[in-house]
Amino acid sequence: MSEALRRLQEKVFTKVDGEYGPSTARAIQKHYDLSPERAAHLLGQAGHESGGFRLTRENLNYSVEAMMRVWPKRFPTREAAEPYERKPAALAEKVYSGRMGNRPGTSDAWLYCGRGFIQLTGHDNYRAFASDMRLPDVMTDPDLVAEEYAMESAIWFFEKNRLFDIADDGVNTDAVRKITKRVNGGYHGLEDRLERTLQAYKWLT
Repeated sequence: MSEALRRLQEKVFTKVDGEYGPSTARAIQKHYDLSPERAAHLLGQAGHESGGFRLTRENLNYSVEAMMRVWPKRFPTREAAEPYERKPAALAEKVYSGRMGNRPGTSDAWLYCGRGFIQLTGHDNYRAFASDMRLPDVMTDPDLVAEEYAMESAIWFFEKNRLFDIADDGVNTDAVRKITKRVNGGYHGLEDRLERTLQAYKWLT
């Protein structure tokens, strides 16, 4: 069961069982005052990114093979990847330091790793979320994004990147592709994202 989903269920006043289904989807839509289209796209993307609303913190405990697959330019050989195998903090420093506002020579890269249902990542994104949502504690306790604000951070990401504007075009393959590109940077998991989005839309309508 997902502790983050259980907390979300409490927040949206639905059955608290840590399981995602039609009643939870409808409660989320109602609580956050979303149209069926906006809610479906949000839930489809968030469901994929979080492994069915189970995972709310980025797992950087990678094998050599996984690093070479995910970051082929950074780890073109086994020798390049081996020093970071099963070392999450060191890997975060390698791939995220100096990016997204993470200051080199600090713990920013690990401290502000991906959290929430749509993996809020990087010092600047955490700072923008904390400022926009008036949640200053997020900067000193970023685990709040994984535990208390997993859905709020996902909604913030959609709003910040104008993904709801795309969602307003309807629930269809083209819209899912466009949103996936903004969320993922590519089209990884497109079929699953589409399936989850269509399922949510069916529940909500």
